Amino acid sequence: MLKAVEKKRAYEGIVKQIRGLIEKGKLKRGDQLPVERELSETFRVSRTTVREAIFSLESMNLVRRRQGDGTYVIASSGEALVQPLAAALFHEKDSITDIFSVRKIIEPEIARLASDHATSEEIAELEEIFKKQEREVGDGKNPVRTDTEFHHLLAKMGRNRVLERLVLAHHGLLGKTREKYLQTEERKQKSLHGHQTILEAIKRGNSQRASQAMHLHLEEVERALVKEKKGGGRSV
Repeated sequence: MLKAVEKKRAYEGIVKQIRGLIEKGKLKRGDQLPVERELSETFRVSRTTVREAIFSLESMNLVRRRQGDGTYVIASSGEALVQPLAAALFHEKDSITDIFSVRKIIEPEIARLASDHATSEEIAELEEIFKKQEREVGDGKNPVRTDTEFHHLLAKMGRNRVLERLVLAHHGLLGKTREKYLQTEERKQKSLHGHQTILEAIKRGNSQRASQAMHLHLEEVERALVKEKKGGGRSV
């Protein structure tokens, strides 16, 4: 699966190979990478070079090192494809207002397209994700994963690969912020209500209402984040 790389900027070759395996689905989220010694022997490079590659992959949000446990894949194949796009288009220092200005252009249109193109199977899957999020909120858990799944499925339902990649890129950038946003009970309930309104509009085939519901949902999230930032929080 893995092979030796050229010595010049060797860590880039390691990054390219591992990212390629994630993109192709041969390395999946949750899979553990071989230990440094094994990777060093496989790639025929020093452990320092291996560490450089792992650091680079970690900065791309493709893997995560766990102290005393190893390095694990944390991205799906789709996320691996859009990370370079996210890095090129968006930066952690971008303001919440700028980022949400773009989201409010893209995601209402995605909701409209999803409503127009949704199959009965996709609507059932979206409803199941919503119910899962509802259960997590009821159990006092942070529903960031199901919240993300809801938006990603909508993007897929829109049948526009470019818009889908843009959504994945945005969400990759805002991962920590979105997790922090969903920590309070009030915000969890607001997220649920926003998703329910979007879901009901799509179930009725009302694309205009789905678009409006998404826009209102994003505005509510943005208001909360901007308010928090003014109170001393970080932008992303």
